[in-house]
Amino acid sequence: MDSEETNNKVLDIVANIVKKQEDKGEQNDEENSTSKVLPQPIRGIPKSGRFWKSKKEKFSTINKTKGLRNNFEKKTALRIEMKKTRELSKQMLEEIKQKELERKERRRENIKRTEENKRKAEVVQVITNTAKLKRMRKKQLRFIEKRDTNKQVEANK
Repeated sequence: MDSEETNNKVLDIVANIVKKQEDKGEQNDEENSTSKVLPQPIRGIPKSGRFWKSKKEKFSTINKTKGLRNNFEKKTALRIEMKKTRELSKQMLEEIKQKELERKERRRENIKRTEENKRKAEVVQVITNTAKLKRMRKKQLRFIEKRDTNKQVEANK
């Protein structure tokens, strides 16, 4: 019996050793498959002194993601929402333009009205003797303006 027990114990120990070797082999295979990329060499301090700068990669090596994919319902909802926002923004822009045009028009009318009021309030002195003009000094001549007084007389009637 003792020999059978010892035999069984030895067989168990051998089986455990074989299992451990197989497990180590599988782990090595996994490590080799995941680390196909060669280990990066240790970089020294850059000449420029900018230690925070990392080494640039080629664009071909960078893995690109395709991004999130939306289902059809979400896409249609997004499109409808975008349409609504565009229409709202167009409407707001139109309102702003309309207000600006109204403001400009009001300003033009105000300027026109003030000029008319100035013309009405002017004190007019008709110069019938043209010889007076020749006797006037330059400074006085600068203040003289020609007006058609017939229109004002008709407007007042």
